[in-house]
Amino acid sequence: MQEQLSEEKLTELTNKAKVIRRHIVSMIYAAQSGHPGGSLSAGEILTSLYFEIMQVDPHNPRWEERDRFVLCKGHAAPVLYATLAERGFFPVEELSSLRRINSRLQGHPDMKGTPGVDMSTGSLGQGLSAANGMALAGKMDGKAWRVYALMGDGEQQEGQVWEAAMAAAHYKLDNLTAFVDNNGLQIDGCIRQVMSPMPLTEKWAAFGWHVINIDGHDIRAIFQAVAEAKATKGKPTVIIAGTTKGKGVCAMENVADWHGKAPNQTELEQALTELV
Repeated sequence: MQEQLSEEKLTELTNKAKVIRRHIVSMIYAAQSGHPGGSLSAGEILTSLYFEIMQVDPHNPRWEERDRFVLCKGHAAPVLYATLAERGFFPVEELSSLRRINSRLQGHPDMKGTPGVDMSTGSLGQGLSAANGMALAGKMDGKAWRVYALMGDGEQQEGQVWEAAMAAAHYKLDNLTAFVDNNGLQIDGCIRQVMSPMPLTEKWAAFGWHVINIDGHDIRAIFQAVAEAKATKGKPTVIIAGTTKGKGVCAMENVADWHGKAPNQTELEQALTELV
């Protein structure tokens, strides 16, 4: 990970996030099933992690010394698959097989079948517990690798998230960094109206975490936050990333209906026109 992002690297990562978003809408269109809204909102986070921050080896997905990543909001699998494919874990052409019979790209990540997936996820609320286990194992074994997790903001309504938060602080898992994709919407609408988990900053701090708030689409801010997390000792860090659901596609931005709906051909063509 570069301590300072050059303009060239920033442009490269920004363009890569657009490519990943093109893959997301294309693969969900091909499947006529999937979750575009929350996949699109996490584009810069996944791009920053896999293309610059995390230590991974696409040619050896189970490399012992790799950093680990848990997609807690498993329904956003398209953003993970698109990122892994672009990073070289499997052919980009395979993305069009999303959700098809016998495909390695299931509707939720499968660690046994998909190269680069560190944890199978699906049921919301469970991912942070898995990330805790990885981080604790790393601590016990004296390993230098780090663990990253990405949760949804609607997922903050799950009780297990807060049990895991308490455990991570208790065990001083400073090798764990969690992101909250705070796009404000879930399948039923605005999270504040469905079941408000606010105030997130104060809650996470009360559970013993170091809390950082950023613009989740600002790549420089993501890098600075991760650097701060690495420098924080004795407690885990949560990065609350303000994002836009459906980011990059005007018709999908800030529209809860796009949480889990596939575009038609006209909507796909319009989206791809915008993502250039």
